[in-house]
Amino acid sequence: MKILVRGLERSITEAELEALFKPYGEVQSCTLVMDQETKKSKGFGFVEMPNGRDAVKAIKGLNTLRVKGLGIRVKAAD
Repeated sequence: MKILVRGLERSITEAELEALFKPYGEVQSCTLVMDQETKKSKGFGFVEMPNGRDAVKAIKGLNTLRVKGLGIRVKAAD
């Protein structure tokens, strides 16, 4: 299942994002969306988890969690 994560602090790394999801199950991929010109994070990214149940648990567990001072939004990607 592909998961959209919004509201990320712009200094967060892909490794830190992946670490948030690891306790919920296997993470297949983790990608931050970067600005082409500045090469900095745009504040959102995608995480893919192969197990749908694990993904739903991660969404419920992480949605509105405060990470580096900001409340993140986590939902299934369309």
